[in-house]
Amino acid sequence: MQATIYKSTGSWYTAKTTTGEAFQARIKGVMKIDEDITSTNPIAVGDVVEIVREDGDATAQNAMITEIKDRRNYIVRSSPHKKNQKHIVAANLDQAMLICTVKEPRTSNGFMDRFLVTAAAYHIPVILVFNKRDIYKEKDLDKFAELQALYEDIGYKVLLVSAEKESGIDELVAEMKDKTTLMAGHSGVGKSSLINRLLPGLDLRTKAVSGWSGKGLHTTTYAEMYDLPAGGKLIDTPGVREFGIVDIPKTELSHYFLEMQAYLPQCQFNNCLHINEPGCAVKAAVEAGEIDVNRYVSYASILETIQEEQY
Repeated sequence: MQATIYKSTGSWYTAKTTTGEAFQARIKGVMKIDEDITSTNPIAVGDVVEIVREDGDATAQNAMITEIKDRRNYIVRSSPHKKNQKHIVAANLDQAMLICTVKEPRTSNGFMDRFLVTAAAYHIPVILVFNKRDIYKEKDLDKFAELQALYEDIGYKVLLVSAEKESGIDELVAEMKDKTTLMAGHSGVGKSSLINRLLPGLDLRTKAVSGWSGKGLHTTTYAEMYDLPAGGKLIDTPGVREFGIVDIPKTELSHYFLEMQAYLPQCQFNNCLHINEPGCAVKAAVEAGEIDVNRYVSYASILETIQEEQY
């Protein structure tokens, strides 16, 4: 039977068949795992798998996973336990939504840009969703308008919503209809509150922002997929403080800053890192105001964090 993984808790997985039947499944010991992926988790939420009932019992709700189908795409972060290994957050996505806030807590441009780079590297479109519209004062709305202009100009869709006041929720539902959407965001941005609006009756635990650090407290520990009432699937991911940039060589990073792509062929050197090389078209574009300076700063700081493989 073909099934999709809705939840993973380590060695057991919740798998749902095309007819909606749910099974608790585990991996068959000798199953071949994709050797190309050195990840800490062989199967991720969103994976399409082949399962068989255990012991051939037609009523058993336990099953054995015998095969993982090829993934259309997947998104990774550095493994929480083993920094040099990666953890597949989810597979077979149509899009990702990054939940952000202008304040309480403020989402940094660097965090947004790291997420956008990772998603671009894995060919996953992103919608930026700014939550907590209800607490924004005029200066916060000005800041939002600035960020909206910056990211829409690059080609990203940017939405403003309030989970608290339920404003902008219909637009979210429309964007997610009949698609598999990964929802991510660092803790405290109100992701669980938004999901509770999208999935009435689910009642995900929500936590207040921890006062002294302005950083939110984690409430999700495992990624989990839900069916949306209006059609489509939502994958909720653990509050991700750091989306580590995994598997991206230094020379490729600029390809995932979408607004830099047009300038790359014009650089004097084809392995230009756009830092201090002569004849760099990207730096010239920043100086001319064609590429936003904050995005360039993000690029330079991400570049510094990339550890090149030692050969």
